[in-house]
Amino acid sequence: MSKIDQAFLPAGSAPQAIPRKAFLLTACVAVVGSNSLALGPIAPEVARGFGVSVPAVMTASAGFGLATAASALFLPRHIDRIGSHRVLRHALALLALALLLSAAAPTVMMLVVAQLLAGIAAGVALPAIYATAAAIAPRGRESETIGVVLTGWTLSMVAGVSLSAVIADAVHWRAVFAAVAFLALAAFAAMALSRNDDAGSGTVAPPPLQALAIPGVAPLLVACCAFMAAFYGIYGYLGDHLVIGLGHAVSANGLLAVSYGLGFGSAAFLDRVIDRMGPRRAMPLAYMLVGAIYVAMAVAGGSYWAIIGIVFFWGLVNHFGLNVLVMRLAAIDPARRGTIMGLNSAVTYFAVFLGTTGFGPVYADWGFAAAAMLAAGLMIIAALAALVRQPAAGTSMPNSP
Repeated sequence: MSKIDQAFLPAGSAPQAIPRKAFLLTACVAVVGSNSLALGPIAPEVARGFGVSVPAVMTASAGFGLATAASALFLPRHIDRIGSHRVLRHALALLALALLLSAAAPTVMMLVVAQLLAGIAAGVALPAIYATAAAIAPRGRESETIGVVLTGWTLSMVAGVSLSAVIADAVHWRAVFAAVAFLALAAFAAMALSRNDDAGSGTVAPPPLQALAIPGVAPLLVACCAFMAAFYGIYGYLGDHLVIGLGHAVSANGLLAVSYGLGFGSAAFLDRVIDRMGPRRAMPLAYMLVGAIYVAMAVAGGSYWAIIGIVFFWGLVNHFGLNVLVMRLAAIDPARRGTIMGLNSAVTYFAVFLGTTGFGPVYADWGFAAAAMLAAGLMIIAALAALVRQPAAGTSMPNSP
């Protein structure tokens, strides 16, 4: 039995505290997420500064996503060889450099190049963060530890998105990238001073797609793709639905992000429920609950305040869905944890493309309710994929290094 499936500690033993390094990893996620989300709110200011259109500026965001997906597919296999701690330090240093270049970019093309570099760093950093979190998690508190790390996305969404617009208005849009660069440098320094928990195997890193042959990986990646495509498909058009469909101002979307972020972060206090249930049982349930939330969106999509309330619970349950996904993938083969988490990140960013492009025609032709029902259908696929049994951690895998 995998250690993440053991619901309770042995009798008489005290639970270990969540390592302080988990909170450092939370900060690392927040830094990566802040860059991922920062450009959207300040795009009009950036466009004005360069004298170009907003779509031209957003090509930098598209380049970031493309580079992240490619990096996450091909580079994280070296995490297992070099060690997640060392790889994360290098990724944070590269991210800080890319952010400084973004702040100093003289043209929009140079901003695109800088964000491509940031994407390469992010594609390695996120798998390294998740691999490190799984490695340092105390027995019986795996879900809580990973949940703490995942709250970095809440920090980046609630604080990063809100503060980026404020900084751009009060100072300059370049100050946004400079501020995140400073945070990346601070995270790099903290990682350099922290203990190295993973020195790496030193063996030759296997080709990334070879990890698909490991039993249990492919079904979970299918679940990941369906889960993330549903999320990005709805999140990408929900703001437009509130503005165009319900007639609210663009500023009303700010409360949407805050509600989702607060729900996502609040779930960290309930993560011990997953440790008690076991991720194999919790994962299908979490995905069916997300599907039910999409059905609720379809039914109550005509009310702004109903949507705001539903979005809070959307963030809450999505946290559980992401948590159990990371736990199950990380437990399959510890020797290839970095490679597997890299595949997870690559599939996630492919799902960004799949969700935004696939949901667009549905939303345009049949409306938001139809898009929400499509998302609910994808969650059924995710739940079914999550039901596929995976081997226990430590089981001998084919072609293991």
